[in-house]
Amino acid sequence: MTSEWIVVSGARENNLKGVTLRIPVGRLTVVTGVSGSGKSSLVFGTLAVESQRQLNEVFPWFIRNRLPSYERPKFEFIENLSPAIIVDQKPVGGGARSTVGTMTEVHPVLRVLFSRYGEPSAGFSNLYSFNDPQGMCPDCEGLGRTLRLDLGRLLDEDRSLNEGAVRHPAFAVGTNYWKRYAEISRYEPGEPLDGPAGPLVFDPDKPLRTYSAAERELLLYGRGFKTRRPHSPGSVAVNDYEGIVDRFTRRFLKPGLESLNDREREQAERVVSEQSCERCGGARLSERALASRIGPWNIADLCRMEVRELIRVLEDLADTGAAGEAALSAALASLRRIESVGLGYLTLERPTKTLSGGEGQRLKTVRHLGSSLTGMTYVFDEPSVGLHARDVDRLNGLLCALRDQGNTVLIVEHDRDVIAVADHVIDMGPGSGAHGGDVVFAGTVAELAAGETATGRCYRRPPGVKPEAECRTGRGTLTVRDATLHNLKGVTVDIPAGVLTAVTGVAGSGKSSLVCGALAAAYPEAIVLDQSAIGISPRSTPATYTRIWDLVRRAYARVHGVDAGLFSFNSAGACPGCQGRGVITMDMAFMDPVTAVCEVCEGRRFRAEALEHRIGGLNVADLLELTVDEALAALDGGPLGRGPLGADGTVRARLAPLGEVGLGYLTLGRPLSALSGGERQRVKLAHRLREQGSVYVFDEPTTGLHMADVDTLLGLLDRLVDAGNTVVVVEHDLDVVKRADWIVDIGPEAGAQGGEVVFTGTPARMVREGRSHTADYLRRSLPGSRPQDSPSAVR
Repeated sequence: MTSEWIVVSGARENNLKGVTLRIPVGRLTVVTGVSGSGKSSLVFGTLAVESQRQLNEVFPWFIRNRLPSYERPKFEFIENLSPAIIVDQKPVGGGARSTVGTMTEVHPVLRVLFSRYGEPSAGFSNLYSFNDPQGMCPDCEGLGRTLRLDLGRLLDEDRSLNEGAVRHPAFAVGTNYWKRYAEISRYEPGEPLDGPAGPLVFDPDKPLRTYSAAERELLLYGRGFKTRRPHSPGSVAVNDYEGIVDRFTRRFLKPGLESLNDREREQAERVVSEQSCERCGGARLSERALASRIGPWNIADLCRMEVRELIRVLEDLADTGAAGEAALSAALASLRRIESVGLGYLTLERPTKTLSGGEGQRLKTVRHLGSSLTGMTYVFDEPSVGLHARDVDRLNGLLCALRDQGNTVLIVEHDRDVIAVADHVIDMGPGSGAHGGDVVFAGTVAELAAGETATGRCYRRPPGVKPEAECRTGRGTLTVRDATLHNLKGVTVDIPAGVLTAVTGVAGSGKSSLVCGALAAAYPEAIVLDQSAIGISPRSTPATYTRIWDLVRRAYARVHGVDAGLFSFNSAGACPGCQGRGVITMDMAFMDPVTAVCEVCEGRRFRAEALEHRIGGLNVADLLELTVDEALAALDGGPLGRGPLGADGTVRARLAPLGEVGLGYLTLGRPLSALSGGERQRVKLAHRLREQGSVYVFDEPTTGLHMADVDTLLGLLDRLVDAGNTVVVVEHDLDVVKRADWIVDIGPEAGAQGGEVVFTGTPARMVREGRSHTADYLRRSLPGSRPQDSPSAVR
């Protein structure tokens, strides 16, 4: 008889303290707890990794050698573990050629449809693919867009070559590329190289604006002759001439900007512009593929439609018998699943790299909705991220459907409405980091609500809206006029200055387009904290990311008269045994890898010579082992405060924001790769808080935060406003919306049906007068309205 429980005993991954617990099979379990309490270490670091590791063991050795290798997590035993399907928040990625259509496999079905029923037919289905050389547009090579050199940005017409007329570092005065224009004369084959050179092709002191049309054409696009120029003392270089535009295009644009290193890419982006391909109009396909139609539409027309519109079009085709029933039914089934999770506003042509984390996660989930597999374990990482409360309803229906198919659903989550649908709740804590790692509660939702854990208290006591009398009054306005970015429909809105404004609306309604796009462009001095990921290299730490470590290294070097590189575990100071990693991972060939603490440095990452030098009794390894709170205490009147590290207050000023965002428990040397998503989000927030500005723009700052941590964040936002700043947050979390001074609600729906301002005013006024999805769910979230009675409580 199959056990009714997954049993975990003695789990010790990361900060877990020998956790033992049971998870019901075939049920929906939510694992919650404050940020950094050990949720991900339990669910992903232990259960998911062990499931994948054991599943790999069933394959032959030669196949296992081609699969990802997983080290056995730290635990005593796990019983009744089933294969795990992980649906995480990692970006979908896929590059410029990956679209919603290719990811969901709807596009291949449409290609089959057109190959058989399109008139005139372009041939096999691959001839309708923009990823196939035979189907792609020859000009843009299937990308739909082309990069063109912007001569207005590249050239300073008032300057000469000697004055730096070409505004790109590769062509700067004195560089090799510069010499190929400023120092060249014509060379005829057979001409003796030791003879005198002819006149220069270009006068290097002549401003570009005074060039004749022929001279300008030669400089930019010339070719077909050889040149000679001084190479080194006593030698001459002979080269084929290539105009500036052709050289730049060949060197930087043809390989693709993504192939350049970060610095080269940034430099190139300053002088190029991206445009829709003139030949295919952005459709990515060849003329032959675009000429093929079913009814009035070619395949690109269908891919440009929003999913909800495309469903109606394909349904009409099915009714008329105009195409194959099998292909149409397959496409419609996938499209209806996409619409069922609230993504009906997407188009199949949309690149996957432009999707938010929440959109990507839901599209990953859609892939499994049509599966008839049962007995699986689905593992979700905060699936409510980026979702409006209305969309959380749909998400919960999806999660419950997976459970009802006979699967175990395991979710790491903070959202009240997701917790409300759980059959079983596991609460980790009681605190974060070293103060967490224990199971503080396991049971039903009702039992959680009656308990005294941080989650239980926050769950049963949702905050009320800020009274109108307490809302701050704006000091002027930040105005956005006639914004048309993406789906915005000529939006003009005034955002009050000197207050906390929440911009709300369903996912895809146009919030980020308004705030992070139009507002940020209108007020470039604004400090924008978006959803971009921070570096998660094992060599990156809170100390390096907040840029205090350079100051620390220089201080140790100055005091002891040595090179600063000695105090870096990424360079000269690295332990020779582990190269500064602190651990050694041993490749066991076909067996699972094994990671052990480095015996040379005992995990401290530095060579012995570096550890001999101290400031305030601490060497650099000791310093990295301090928590943020301990380091701040040592700087405030402690041994570090009296030394060079505390002299001008810079180190403390850069470190203090980590404490302000609730990360005082982190050690300075903890790898960012070991932090939870919520912790990494707050590390980035703390880093940007050091910047001085009067306008702060936050894009969903509550991502990854527990309800109790949201209170800490709100306290920080209030302090920013009280200090005279304007704070604008794009946010779905209703706890933040309730505490705002002003709300701008975008909608009414998503995609083409959004992009309008549907409400502006205080939270209290929205509760009284609002007629939008946000207003409806705001009213339902007020004290006295039980979460389990809301529409989210899908049973």
